[in-house]
Amino acid sequence: MPPGGFAWRVLGRPIAGKKHVRLNRDLFREFAAFLAAAKWDIALLQEVPPRWAHRLADATGAEAKSSLTSRNWLRPVMSPLARLRPHLSGSWEGGSNLILVRGASRGLEGSRPGMAISDFRRSTLTWFPERRVMSMVELDCGLCVANFHASTGAGAAGDVLKAARLASARAGDRPLLLGGDFNLRPRSGEVFEQLEAEFGLAGATAPGAIDHLLVRGAEVIEPVEAWPAARRDVPDPQTDLKIRLSDHAPVAIRINV
Repeated sequence: MPPGGFAWRVLGRPIAGKKHVRLNRDLFREFAAFLAAAKWDIALLQEVPPRWAHRLADATGAEAKSSLTSRNWLRPVMSPLARLRPHLSGSWEGGSNLILVRGASRGLEGSRPGMAISDFRRSTLTWFPERRVMSMVELDCGLCVANFHASTGAGAAGDVLKAARLASARAGDRPLLLGGDFNLRPRSGEVFEQLEAEFGLAGATAPGAIDHLLVRGAEVIEPVEAWPAARRDVPDPQTDLKIRLSDHAPVAIRINV
């Protein structure tokens, strides 16, 4: 089975400029259409508004497993505001990490052998200054998939290593895909060497990248690669400009289990 893995920090800083427009409105339709059109079997998303989770699953024909992260205590107030004026609510609407798996629902049309989710777990990596969570699904084919968004600054390395330790222990001798926003660049230290030496996780995107899909125990058919910037642009129907959906490029990998 050759699943395609796809990781994307959904709500990065909006891009504006001569070619791009910054819109103060909910962009769910644009994000949903973008994800639905992309080719992937497993998508790992970070910084997703919790109210989007099941709607994205419906739009992409996937099963969703969501984990709340930071700033969710004001969600009853901020979510209605975010629907009307996202720039006013900012990240205070609350966030989540989301795993989408296509073909995961047993017995339904479009289901695929081996893609059913047999287990789902989540663990808090840190509570301060913001809650960071690792979520993990196990598939019938044996593949374990973990998704997380590490802290910024000095806390990133600790979050990355803790996520790798938890995911590796739960996966045991099964193949493992660990992905997300590491907030850590391979050129900035020895953490990625440690990840490979201790946990067998390898395949960093690039020396200067912070979004990664690391693999252990699976054949890599197409190595991890960040999409070109223009590939995450969609047209704005009101202007001749483009909407760049995030300042983070999706990264993708193709593996064989």
